Amino acid sequence: MLPITQSQIPSNIIDLGAGEPHQSVFPLEMIRRAAEERFAQGDTSFLQYGIEQGDGYFRLALARFLTRGYGLPANPESIFVTAGISSALDLLCTLFTQSGDTIFVEETTYFVAPRIFADHHLNIIPIAIDENGLIIESLEENLKRFKPKFIYTIPIHHNPTGSTLTKARRTRLIELSQGFDFLILADEVYQLLTYAGNPPTPFAAYIENEHVISLGSFSKILAPGLRLGWIQAHAKIIKRLVTSGLLDSGGGMNPFTSAIIRGVIESGDLEKHVNHLIETYRPRLQIMNSLLRQHIPNITYTPPQGGYFFWLHLPEHLNAIELRQQAKSFHVDFRQGALFSSTGAAQNCIRLCFAHYDESHIEQGILRLKACLAGN
Repeated sequence: MLPITQSQIPSNIIDLGAGEPHQSVFPLEMIRRAAEERFAQGDTSFLQYGIEQGDGYFRLALARFLTRGYGLPANPESIFVTAGISSALDLLCTLFTQSGDTIFVEETTYFVAPRIFADHHLNIIPIAIDENGLIIESLEENLKRFKPKFIYTIPIHHNPTGSTLTKARRTRLIELSQGFDFLILADEVYQLLTYAGNPPTPFAAYIENEHVISLGSFSKILAPGLRLGWIQAHAKIIKRLVTSGLLDSGGGMNPFTSAIIRGVIESGDLEKHVNHLIETYRPRLQIMNSLLRQHIPNITYTPPQGGYFFWLHLPEHLNAIELRQQAKSFHVDFRQGALFSSTGAAQNCIRLCFAHYDESHIEQGILRLKACLAGN
């Protein structure tokens, strides 16, 4: 089932499953100012193919932004500009795997990623996770039987479960990647969207290890339509990306957009916008958590500390696919757990997003979900 975009959501439906920012949070004027300033310079170089790694001035601005946001030094020479995380995953699969190779993917995971891996005819092995992220024992057990090219992980504010990988598990994962010679593709798109406590150190801090690749994106912190992101990795990985046939043919990814967003970063507007998103999303998380506990007490879940999502475990006799069909008559929607499973599991789980709607719509949506569940 293809995802529903904001423009496709019927006006009478509250789609609590929509895992995308609402158009109301897009900083149009901020981006307009940056574009006007860039155009006024009269320099047309950003209309050229662009250097393969990405514009150096943009990478420098991004590195300074990440240094502040991550709380650790970021080197522009360790950054490769991408057209978003999906594009980055596709390129990494092209360069580092062959048809028939084995990869590890968390069970459950972001539902689009396995589709990309399937396009490359990769053998997907699920690795169990819990409320503390990837279960190392499950990884170690599978390493006895398989030799993966990489593991794809969403280590912080996981999609769909909201979990965050603990420091001890991060350390052990890196050790295992070195010992068994596989790559870690860490999708850190939600790293900067932490609403409570201090986030753990991102995998971007460990790229001196040739096995660690950190992926970032502007999709959740600015706007997904920009199709702009980045990879942080060891110099050897960066060199392989830069010398790929795709880049040799087409030049750098998205030089036009990155030239504009450079202005958004250098002005300090991006940092202000991220802080605004945190202040916007925090109360939405809190109200969804409060309403779920008040109105649907027969579910279990771990409240997230950031990101976008709640992962609800319904009573075992319920099937979320069937329930989603019933939800139509209550004018509410969500995403069924099986959508995020490479094995078709999580039949009694659903994913809710608290970032898309304001508090009043979240309340109405939860009340509609309560009514839907009442007869089951």
